[in-house]
Amino acid sequence: MSTIADTNSLFEIDTELDGLLDEIEEQTAQGGEPAEEIVARFQQFCSAHGEKVDRIGRFLRRMEAREQFCRAEVVRLSDRARAAAGKVERTKNMVLYYLMSRELKAIEGREFTLRAQKNSQDSVRITDEEALPLAYRKIDARVGGVLWETVLANLPDELSKMLECSVEESRPDTESIKATIQREEEVPGAELRRGWHLRIK
Repeated sequence: MSTIADTNSLFEIDTELDGLLDEIEEQTAQGGEPAEEIVARFQQFCSAHGEKVDRIGRFLRRMEAREQFCRAEVVRLSDRARAAAGKVERTKNMVLYYLMSRELKAIEGREFTLRAQKNSQDSVRITDEEALPLAYRKIDARVGGVLWETVLANLPDELSKMLECSVEESRPDTESIKATIQREEEVPGAELRRGWHLRIK
């Protein structure tokens, strides 16, 4: 059997409580007593209000725990994926070494055949990473907007455009925005305001 908390949202329960309070005030304003059924309904909705709040609180706690679990699982599974990839690479290299050291093309089992096959194109093998010139590296960097603008402003137009085209992601620097607005300077497209958050106790 469904309860009031099952079939009504928090807003609907609140609206009903407001209506019942108005009725109770009207009936007591003339010196009378409120009808028993109205008082009983008011008590039911008060109880449902508390139950609904508790349900929302329990739901949020569960979702927060699930979020933390999922984030932890992402890290754990990423570590396991890297470890598995490393094992795959090491095992493949061991089998290749075995085949080539014995001048074999393949070895067969009942289910699988492991075959040494020449690649269709050349691949790069890094023999000494520290000796590799910077020109032959890809750079992933996190640069503040002020430094970025300064660098672009001091480069020739063509080089500046090439650098701008290399940007994969840019996002608001909220700490810098906050500091600027607190100095009473305007930041186009942004404002500082005191927000709200939900705290569960």
